[in-house]
Amino acid sequence: MPDVIPSAARLRAESISLSYDRTEIVHDLTTEIPPGSFTVIIGANACGKSTLLRGLSRLLRPTTGTVILDGADISALPAKELARRLGLLPQTAIAPDGITVADLVARGRYPHQTMFRQWSTKDEDAVQEALAWTGSTELSGRTVDELSGGQRQRVWVSMALAQDTDLLLLDEPTTYLDVAHQVDLMELFADLNSRGRTIVAVLHDLNHAARYATHIIAMRAGRIVAEGPPAEVITSERVHEVFGLANVVIEDPVTGGPLVVPLRGTARTENM
Repeated sequence: MPDVIPSAARLRAESISLSYDRTEIVHDLTTEIPPGSFTVIIGANACGKSTLLRGLSRLLRPTTGTVILDGADISALPAKELARRLGLLPQTAIAPDGITVADLVARGRYPHQTMFRQWSTKDEDAVQEALAWTGSTELSGRTVDELSGGQRQRVWVSMALAQDTDLLLLDEPTTYLDVAHQVDLMELFADLNSRGRTIVAVLHDLNHAARYATHIIAMRAGRIVAEGPPAEVITSERVHEVFGLANVVIEDPVTGGPLVVPLRGTARTENM
């Protein structure tokens, strides 16, 4: 995948509220994704972090406010144009029955197909490269139905990578993966980010967030309570505020950044 130089304007939300069935989940929220950042959204269950990602990706239309992508209202962009700018891995993705891994990943190239530009060597190379990046090449001939949860997750990541966008939105991308594959994927995302791609991910693992993110958004009850570099956001007090978790934050012996250590023998307090 080619290196990408981040543009000055990326993705931002302006006073957005997001709802399901008339229940407001995200409340009058404004934020900006720094260009070229690896932004991670953290927070307890049901705090609105995945809902925010859905709003940023246009999967969920704001009831108020606007999401801006590269200076334009995201709701006004044609679907193919949006897909050429923004790659998305949703939290729950469903593959058609009987589809092979190679065919599913190839669907990531759909935004690049036009009446005058059909499947090409470049598309095939992008699919093979995306499979290789996630260690899924050996799965290409198998059907998605027969894969384990972890294998499926790697394949869905491959499809998002095959879009070859310079902005990736990932909703819990390490779900179903064992710890080794979690680290492999986080290293992959960090490498893509170092090459200029802007990445936004929802993560449950605070220490993955602390180690790999360059920018963190911490949410509670549908609002942002803190955002900034990991060292500023992931403090013992903030972790307790957001998660109701008694903890200490120490220096990560590998990176020097924050490392969250939960305390034993203390009851969980009320959060979100």
